[in-house]
Amino acid sequence: MALLEVHNLSKRFGGLQAVKEVSFRVDQGMIKAVIGPNGAGKTTLFNLVSGFLVPDSGAVTFDGRQLHGQGPHHVAAAGVSRTFQHIRLFSRMTALENVMVGRHVRSGSGFLAGMLNLPRTWREEGDIRERALATMEFLGIAGFAGAEATGLSYGQQRSWELARALAAEPRMLLLDEPAAGLNMRETADLAKLITRIRGLGITVLIVEHDMSLVMNISDEIVVLSYGEKIADDRPLAIQKNPDVVRVYLGEDEC
Repeated sequence: MALLEVHNLSKRFGGLQAVKEVSFRVDQGMIKAVIGPNGAGKTTLFNLVSGFLVPDSGAVTFDGRQLHGQGPHHVAAAGVSRTFQHIRLFSRMTALENVMVGRHVRSGSGFLAGMLNLPRTWREEGDIRERALATMEFLGIAGFAGAEATGLSYGQQRSWELARALAAEPRMLLLDEPAAGLNMRETADLAKLITRIRGLGITVLIVEHDMSLVMNISDEIVVLSYGEKIADDRPLAIQKNPDVVRVYLGEDEC
């Protein structure tokens, strides 16, 4: 059953066709990867799916609900969380507070209740804190809850950004280059973690350059080249696809 469906999605920036009529589906419970050379349109595609960009044409639906044209907050509220290629933590907050920010998309108290400091906001804030800590326990990073975000190592900051995305209890998680800057041990740990996340019933869509990671954890892989989809298949078939081999190793390499 398709949880996410992307249909003929296109986006142009001036004279550059960043994404051109891209279609694919992500079934519930799947880990699906999007790969391609630099400039293939991968991050633009993620930004279109997550509401950070509005497509020129095409459609994105999540569990039958229209996502295209919705802002990031509405996409997150629908059950889709994401991380970013460049880490975006709040530097003046603790690691725990950063994760709690991700949880606030599930909060029910409005701005006025918060301003009036009503009892229900105290209870809700306590619940947000507890659930944020539970997420950190799952990731094995609760021991750093009180640390300032800027004091964390690069690998730790990656973990905290992932924790913030998971704190929203998404049905689908979009991971944009999660292995960027990680060493081999950290990447191996990330592969195990993504598999554990799928075990929670969370569907994963990942953009990644590390082919060993992609091939080890993905159920299916979409390949982009110059904004167009050239393949969409299982990992073994992708490895043997002549168009994919040509893009990475032959005349179309970029």
